[in-house]
Amino acid sequence: MTWRSDRQISHRSRAEAGFTLIELIVVMAVMALMMAMVTSRNAPVSPATHARAAAREISGALRSARSEAIMTNSSVAFTLDAAGNRYWWGQRQPQLLTSDLRVALMTTKDMMVNDAVGKVRFDPDGGSTGGRVAIAGGDHTWWVGVDWLSGRVSVVEKPR
Repeated sequence: MTWRSDRQISHRSRAEAGFTLIELIVVMAVMALMMAMVTSRNAPVSPATHARAAAREISGALRSARSEAIMTNSSVAFTLDAAGNRYWWGQRQPQLLTSDLRVALMTTKDMMVNDAVGKVRFDPDGGSTGGRVAIAGGDHTWWVGVDWLSGRVSVVEKPR
């Protein structure tokens, strides 16, 4: 029979009660995997949020078209295709809007290409033909206005 001291017994029981490095790494890997799965879920975005983002995009595009007209000393047209939910200005590529939005352009009759496509022209002096883009999504409508005299672009939210 082997005699063990209390010191050997307590040392051994403490070692058996702990975790090994491998066990800790496995637990950390499982936790990291769970966090990745939770954070990668895309929360649904409401149409009202899409409308607000589109209003910001379009107002930025209108301001860019005005700046381009002033810098190049030539007229630049901003075009909105309401049927295709897209817009562009100058020689730029069309930018698509999400399909859950309803857009419309109110401008002068001579700036309408057809029922769905219209333009706002910016002149080299910063002025424009004027107009207003309505972007509706969910229960909100955003109005992006262009002043005909100054070419100034403004954005206003109109809740329904």
